[in-house]
Amino acid sequence: MQRHRMLTIEWQPLTPNHGYVRPDIVDDASQTSAFDEVMERSADLYDALLPEYPTQAAYAVSMAYRIPYVMQFNAREAMHMLELRSSPQGHPAYRRVGLEMHRLIGEQAGHKAIAEAMTHLTVEAPELERLAAERRAESRRGGQ
Repeated sequence: MQRHRMLTIEWQPLTPNHGYVRPDIVDDASQTSAFDEVMERSADLYDALLPEYPTQAAYAVSMAYRIPYVMQFNAREAMHMLELRSSPQGHPAYRRVGLEMHRLIGEQAGHKAIAEAMTHLTVEAPELERLAAERRAESRRGGQ
């Protein structure tokens, strides 16, 4: 989401204090305890480094930890970003975030007309469309 040129992102410092996301594939592979142990070790290392190396401690934080941030953009950039990031080829996680942002623009922020003007959003459930697109591309390449 951050590659869009007109928006401003304000990142909070990377810490393990906001929890982490364990991918479903880890649970499916019966590796939940190993994953959680690694995440705990990452948090422990961060805590050990923080007093003496407050800036460098963030390098010990695994990227599965949540990173809070604030995005600021105008209506034109919202339309561009959300229409692009909701496309079937987009990652399901981006698509879910984009669709939720679209809903909030219309309902919570009260910009119903702007939300309704976003006519090129793909609003279907963001799950396996990317897989279907990859399969179509593979068949066009002749199954190589």
